[in-house]
Amino acid sequence: MNSTLKISLLSTALAILALPVVAQNSSTSTPVTGQTIKERKENQQDRIANGVKSGELTAGETANLEKKEATVNQEERDMRKLDNGKLTTADKKTLTQQQNKLSNQIYKDKHNAAVQNTNPKSEVGKRAENQQDRIAQGIKNGQLTPGETAHLEKKEAGINKEVRNDRAANGGKLTKQERAQVNRQQNKTSRQIYRDKHNARHQ
Repeated sequence: MNSTLKISLLSTALAILALPVVAQNSSTSTPVTGQTIKERKENQQDRIANGVKSGELTAGETANLEKKEATVNQEERDMRKLDNGKLTTADKKTLTQQQNKLSNQIYKDKHNAAVQNTNPKSEVGKRAENQQDRIAQGIKNGQLTPGETAHLEKKEAGINKEVRNDRAANGGKLTKQERAQVNRQQNKTSRQIYRDKHNARHQ
């Protein structure tokens, strides 16, 4: 077999072996091509909702992602206002690039070491898990906009931080007064979740 044929066969074999790697990378952190801007947004929101539900995304990570999603959505609205409700080819390219960056961030946040406890033992932990489940459902079914979700998750992240600090100061436990304080804060957040899910705004 001559050397040119050997090189050609070797190149073909390497290309075939590389296909699963390319396919795997495209399914994890990069978007599916051919999706519309609307489909991309829905896909990103589903991935975030799944991350909240599974505990792969913390409240802080979710707040940051949703804040970025809300910014992209606002930019899209502004672009449409300038062009009679339509997006130009340049607009679509810009939005796609921004969604690509956000997609990569979702992937990184879901696969880093930071996680939300999805099987808490304490009453406080179970309450926090319940709130996260309600937020995840609101994202999934479109009842919560990215802006509303970012606001709610920022509140959840603040409560979580306070609980961690209180536990660190008391040998890993919460005092009766601290539990009551956290419960009041969760009650406020719970009411806000309900209001946000039942107002006229939708994703």
